[in-house]
Amino acid sequence: METLRFYLGELARLNVSLFRLGDAEVTALALVKLVILLALLVALTRRLTRFIDRRLGLRPSFDSGTRLAVVRIVHYTLIIVGTMVILQTFGIKLTAFAVLAGAIGVGVGLGLQQIISNFISGLIIMFERPIKVGDRVELGTIEGNVTEIGMRRTTVVTSDNIAILVPNSRFIIDNVVNVGYHSVRVRVRLSVTVAPAADPAQVRQSLMDVAHAHPDVLTEPAPAVRLLALQAGGAMLFELQVWNANRIDSRDSLISDLNFAIREKLLAGGIGFA
Repeated sequence: METLRFYLGELARLNVSLFRLGDAEVTALALVKLVILLALLVALTRRLTRFIDRRLGLRPSFDSGTRLAVVRIVHYTLIIVGTMVILQTFGIKLTAFAVLAGAIGVGVGLGLQQIISNFISGLIIMFERPIKVGDRVELGTIEGNVTEIGMRRTTVVTSDNIAILVPNSRFIIDNVVNVGYHSVRVRVRLSVTVAPAADPAQVRQSLMDVAHAHPDVLTEPAPAVRLLALQAGGAMLFELQVWNANRIDSRDSLISDLNFAIREKLLAGGIGFA
């Protein structure tokens, strides 16, 4: 009985009014309940989004980028709606936050524009999907694979395995090169300038042999060789154009392999460089 009376006394203390928020009277006990309910909301939301992510992963039509967008949207929607329901349950009307909303508006005007802009840009990226997880992108001096799309920033991992956190607004405002947006196939161009005495037909055949010999060069679309210019002194500028699908993430390696092979092939055929 003494223990029960003790706990009842403690609860009575917690039930003392602390302040008023609009028409609602906020007590310490109500704050404890509110914190517990919000913690439960966050935990249940995480479990539900993980379940949705696993279910979507079983469907081939949903790639990793689509799954991430759906999971993020569901997560934030549940958090916002759940918080509103909990506040209404406690008798706290959303109009009570009018003053707070006004203060936030002033804060946005004083320096939070970029945060709001990145947040809205994140929503646009998730809905319109100009980029998605796994895409190879070029943004200014940044080139790498998109590994995560957050609400405020996107993570791009370069070929040197360096993670760069890019504000989402840059993907909406700036010009973005998305290598994998239209197709997984990309074209690689290599320029070769040969001496005036070289036989153009022999040069063309040598470059084609190099292209066909590399395992990462696609046969469809077929490789092509173009004679781009006749330079001063009779030197000839050729361009080898090849398509690649397996090594989008390492085009530099493919270009290097082809350049080594071209040099070896031309020198073996007695063709000199200008």
